[in-house]
Amino acid sequence: MENIIRRVAGVFVLVSLTLGYFVSPYWFLFTAFVGLNLLQSSFTKWCPLETILKKANIK
Repeated sequence: MENIIRRVAGVFVLVSLTLGYFVSPYWFLFTAFVGLNLLQSSFTKWCPLETILKKANIK
């Protein structure tokens, strides 16, 4: 599960950076959102994506 979460976060960051460079700088806000979510999950031990993956029975 942890590997999936890291991969999804990495893809989100790379896609949002690409969109921010080529489409609109507002996409960098999505990059900041992913970073803030990673930061809060390191303190709270709760990740929304983990909850979604558990409900979808993905292990």
